[in-house]
Amino acid sequence: MNEVTKILHCLPVDPLTGAISVPIYQTSTFVQEAPSVNKGFDYARSNNPTRKALEDLIADLEGGYAGFAFASGLAAIDSILKLLKTGDEILAVDDIYGGSFRLFTHVYEKLGIRIRYVDTTNLEEVYRNLTHRTRLIWLETPTNPTLKVSDIQRIAELAHQNGSLLVVDNTFASPILQKPLALGADIVVHSATKYLAGHSDVIAGLVVTASQELAEQVKFVQNASGGILAPWDSWLTIRGISTLALRVEKQCSNALKIAQFLEQHEAVEEVHYPGLKSHPSHALAQLQQKYFGGVIAFSLKEDTIQAGHELVQTTKLFKLAESLGGVKSLLCHPAQMTHKATPVEVRHKVGIKDSLIRLSVGIEHLDDLIADLKQALDQILPTTVKEPTTTFRKLARAV
Repeated sequence: MNEVTKILHCLPVDPLTGAISVPIYQTSTFVQEAPSVNKGFDYARSNNPTRKALEDLIADLEGGYAGFAFASGLAAIDSILKLLKTGDEILAVDDIYGGSFRLFTHVYEKLGIRIRYVDTTNLEEVYRNLTHRTRLIWLETPTNPTLKVSDIQRIAELAHQNGSLLVVDNTFASPILQKPLALGADIVVHSATKYLAGHSDVIAGLVVTASQELAEQVKFVQNASGGILAPWDSWLTIRGISTLALRVEKQCSNALKIAQFLEQHEAVEEVHYPGLKSHPSHALAQLQQKYFGGVIAFSLKEDTIQAGHELVQTTKLFKLAESLGGVKSLLCHPAQMTHKATPVEVRHKVGIKDSLIRLSVGIEHLDDLIADLKQALDQILPTTVKEPTTTFRKLARAV
């Protein structure tokens, strides 16, 4: 079944009223017929019909056993880390989201969880760093913000041979582009704030497990810790997902053309986008993803904090803001924003240059977006390579 059709029709019509939109059950508790005799719901922290509709929807889209909705993407990540115990190890992608790095390094390492950061595009390096204590391998693919692509299927095989679980943060791809569970992953996590909700109006996180055993463990943590998604936010996320396939296809189409434009601009040093043939994992991305995503990163020839700072303040349609995946185009300067908490030496080691800019491409008209980037980039060109003056053009024509 086509993804658009599947999304729209896997949500049931409300059995009580026939409402075609999922009702918002704004209630904290549910009346019981007798102690522990109810209609499947007793207390809203434990379960809620609106939240359950979202959880069933994401499980269906990812092809998993069960889904779980949390108050943010980091709350979703935190729920998975709570499956670990002191002495366990995580093998994590080195080019990791700054919020995940902060949570791993500054919260869980204090609790005795060791984190090893490796280049997961290098299978030999993944293999060499596995130990008998490695409980989780943690992937982002593509990564944030340098868009590295890791081989999910091969790493899943390594994880399972080692007795480890593979967790994939699928935020950048969404289930429209990539289905990690079908490639062998055990758990998928999303910041649903991004592509899934898609309108920059909600904070939400989702987890999907491949097995019943993992589902029961995550459900226990969700109920015990209480970081659940509220009914209204659950409804907003469901509404956003209803147009996910249409939005993502347009964003990916725009992003590919923009990446090709950036590759040719004189002010740009390097472009990170899996859809470009110059990307080192282009062939893998073609096999693993349906499209190449709506996020682009690029660095400037003038590789300084100041150059990146100036550029992000000169665009008009690309709004300077953290987050990504919404219908409106955004840009950010990771060194000063999303990865500010990451030590400078770590940033540089994983390829996050001082001038690196991350674009979240929206659904605006392509020509307008390219024109906006061109005028911004042209402003930071050295005067020697800017467009020739009128006098020079006249002289050139005379010759």
